Amino acid sequence: MEETWRWFGPDDSVTLEQVRQAGATGIVTALDHVPTGEIWATVDIEERKRLIENAGLTWSVVESVPLHNDIKTRSGDCRRYVDSYKESIRNLGTAGIHRVCYNFMPVVDWTRTNLAYELPNSAQALRFEMTDFAAYDLFVLKRDGAHASYNDDVVARATARFDAMSPEARAALESNIIAGLPGGEGSYDRNGIRAAIDQFAKLGNDGYRANLIAFLEEIIPVAEEAGVVMAIHPDDPPFSLFGLPRVVSTADDARALLNAVPSPANGLTMCAGSYGARGDNDLVEMIREFHDRIYFVHLRNIKREDDGSFYESEHLNGDNDMTGIVNALLDAEGQRQGLPAGRCRIPMRPDHGHTLGEEKTDRRLRPGYSYAGRMKGLAELRGVIHALTAMRR
Repeated sequence: MEETWRWFGPDDSVTLEQVRQAGATGIVTALDHVPTGEIWATVDIEERKRLIENAGLTWSVVESVPLHNDIKTRSGDCRRYVDSYKESIRNLGTAGIHRVCYNFMPVVDWTRTNLAYELPNSAQALRFEMTDFAAYDLFVLKRDGAHASYNDDVVARATARFDAMSPEARAALESNIIAGLPGGEGSYDRNGIRAAIDQFAKLGNDGYRANLIAFLEEIIPVAEEAGVVMAIHPDDPPFSLFGLPRVVSTADDARALLNAVPSPANGLTMCAGSYGARGDNDLVEMIREFHDRIYFVHLRNIKREDDGSFYESEHLNGDNDMTGIVNALLDAEGQRQGLPAGRCRIPMRPDHGHTLGEEKTDRRLRPGYSYAGRMKGLAELRGVIHALTAMRR
């Protein structure tokens, strides 16, 4: 597999020189300064590519070209945004960038309630805690119908948790949940997220899946012509939040999507942490089934709890069988002899490393994207890959 690294551009606290020193050869990045829905101009793509290549690296994957909400809801300026997306894909293909990771999550992107969860060794991890999330949904956001989303035990725990929170803790929880991510349409305020939830919830799973398929039916032919493969990222976490639809959470979801638009350009991002947050997802079997349509991999591990809570563990020490996952991915690569050269090797990146040591006081650091934590994860994964590769000789 190709070792890659998520880099947030020139303002990232991690430099391209540091990435190269960590041993990665590929960069995963995006033009986060371009407003969501606007065209990625060729000049901007080439400038970013040149910056990466001057550092001795390759721009391997775009993560991501974000979709405007009008595309997801098939409303408003949908037509213009779809046409702009097509042009961005064409421009990427012309520039020699042939892999795009994207997601179709409604309202909120990856969601955590704690961005600095203290582990026994004093490292910090990302955590999703169901009690905290329910406390926000029920008593801060006060979403209509929220009580129906939780059982009596969760409601009781959420009530006690909310009552014990200081105003500062409540504000921090809200910031963690709705703060937004680079390349998105921005952070929501409380009224804004209520309105967005209402708009998306009305679609339901079937309506929302139909919107995703409609988008792909337009985009995939353009991607084929441009030599680009599209790799959809799963929902994170892979279950409903705020009563919103989820359509990329299970093997059945992935199967339905690939069957609906059966093109080699329509593929998957295998995010082990996202799919793996559900105990009923067998990641090794998913890789074996979808082996020829997996174009990008996020390798991270999690520790699950019975109520849906989880935290992000060390890469080799969690509930996901990371050795089995890597072994299945190496098998998948071995089955790609007939595919175009650009699709034979699967780019992977270590995802959401722990925050270690002095980095805990670095205000520039993006939670989950520490240098030391990801370098540790990459080294561990590299060891697994090398060991399994040696066994095949």
